[in-house]
Amino acid sequence: MKKRDTVIIGTLILVLVALNLVNYLRRENLKRNMALVVEKVDVQISVNRADSSELEELPGIGPVMAQRIITYRQKHGGFGKITDLKNVKGISDKLLTKMLPYIKL
Repeated sequence: MKKRDTVIIGTLILVLVALNLVNYLRRENLKRNMALVVEKVDVQISVNRADSSELEELPGIGPVMAQRIITYRQKHGGFGKITDLKNVKGISDKLLTKMLPYIKL
C-alpha cells in the first residue's frame, strides 16, 4: 500500500468519525430540548377525558379535530395508548409530536 493510499484511507476514517460525532451531538441536543419542553409543561390534558374546549388548547387542534377526537373516543372506548391518536383522521406523526408534551391518557 502506498503512502498516498494510507493518507486517503486515514482521511476517510476521520471524516466518518467526525460525521458520527456530529450526528450523536445533534441527537443528544434534541433529547435535552425535548426534556426541557416536557419539564416546562405543568398540566397535561387527558385525551380520554377532556371536553372540546380543553382539547382545543392543544397545539394544532381546532374545533373540528377536537370533535374527531371525541367521536373516536366514544366509538372505541377511549385511547389505550397515546399513539392511538394517529387513528384519528388528520392526526399525523408531526402533529402528535407537537401535542406529546401537553397530553396524557
